[in-house]
Amino acid sequence: MRFLTRSLAGLFLTFLTFGLLFLAVFQLWQAVEQRRAGGGPARAPAEQVYSARLLTVEPGEVQPLMRVFGTIQSRRQLELRAGAAGQIVYLDEAMFEGGTVSAGQVLVRIDPSAAQAALESREAERADAEGTLADARRSVTIAAADLAAAERQFELREAAATRQRDLSGRGLGTSTEREATELAASTAEQAVISRRAALADAESAITAAENALRRADIALAEARRALADTEIRAGFDGRVTAVSAVEGGLVSLNEQLASIIDPTALEVQIPLSLDQFARLVAGGRQIQGTPVTVVLDGTSGRLSAEAVLDRAAASVAEGGSGRIVFARVTEGPEALRPGDFVRAEIAEPVLADAALIPSAAVGGDGAVLVVDEDDRLLAQPVEVLRRQGDDVVIAVPAALAGARIVAERAPQLGTGIRVRDAAEGEPAAGAAPSGPPGTDASARRGGTASDGAAGPAPAAQQAQREAGRG
Repeated sequence: MRFLTRSLAGLFLTFLTFGLLFLAVFQLWQAVEQRRAGGGPARAPAEQVYSARLLTVEPGEVQPLMRVFGTIQSRRQLELRAGAAGQIVYLDEAMFEGGTVSAGQVLVRIDPSAAQAALESREAERADAEGTLADARRSVTIAAADLAAAERQFELREAAATRQRDLSGRGLGTSTEREATELAASTAEQAVISRRAALADAESAITAAENALRRADIALAEARRALADTEIRAGFDGRVTAVSAVEGGLVSLNEQLASIIDPTALEVQIPLSLDQFARLVAGGRQIQGTPVTVVLDGTSGRLSAEAVLDRAAASVAEGGSGRIVFARVTEGPEALRPGDFVRAEIAEPVLADAALIPSAAVGGDGAVLVVDEDDRLLAQPVEVLRRQGDDVVIAVPAALAGARIVAERAPQLGTGIRVRDAAEGEPAAGAAPSGPPGTDASARRGGTASDGAAGPAPAAQQAQREAGRG
């Protein structure tokens, strides 16, 4: 039974194979007959002409724009920090995010009671120092008068001792009287020395009192400064940001309460690669004064401002490369805020004998497709000088000056392909419009071609087929 089943299956497959071979032979015979009924050899297809957008390359001066990104920051910023520890007893109404303040305006006041008490104590100490200095000066005056009296007494005693010595020399006085006068003169001299020492002590007391008064003045100035530190004022006209102070809160010394920025003094920090920086300083050119357009793109519109390059960073960050330059915003800073991530367009030096073309015109091989006199394409290598957005700046040699090139390369375009300018409209009669390669021209025209070289008309083809079947 199994043998019979396998035999029947083999016969079925054999007949199926012969049937398929017969069908293939029949299809081949039918195609040959249709070819014979066609009336001779097949017509040659028309040449394919593609439509492409062309542009003319004219050499000239091109100023490239370097498009980079940067961050807005303020050139003038002030941190408001607590100059004393204590409780905030006053907070200005402008102390909120975005508040506008003016120079000298009191923004925060910390409880000044302790500073006021210290100031009054220092004022009392200074008054004591002034009194001590006045007493020392009076003591010097008294000591000077006492010294003058002692000196006059010494002069009198010395004169009496001199007269007594003269009398003793003439034999008129006694030795006892002479000794008494000399002892009195010596005592008067000792008194003079004692008064001089007292005067010196009084003058030293003046010096000490003056130093004490100077120290009291310093302590008083510190107390006044400590009292002034309880009031925090705006250093310049600006806007408040990063506010952390609240009325009634306790703050510590040097605690940051807010920041003030000057919205009219903004700059852009722009990181550049070494190649970009080298292009800006090529030929010994200085970057100062180079115009920069600052662009802030958003979903609802575009904000722009004008700036100029101001300086380059003095050092390179650790682990970084390239250069960082800063552009000072000169016009339109009202729309910008510190921290904005913006696009900067920097004007580079002008390039001569160059042209700006779409980047799609340059292929991966670094060449453009040039249209010759027969409207056929030739590959011409070009030197790309700059790339900016969807365009490139190329050097225009003499062979490329005034030539027409393909603005947008397509996969079907290559060397030897015939093209026409898309801006000129449809091709003339007999020329095939653009379409996929290998498509018959008469089929694309719907069989309405009237040119004899295009093949017989549909009625003649039908008559020939009927004659062949007869």
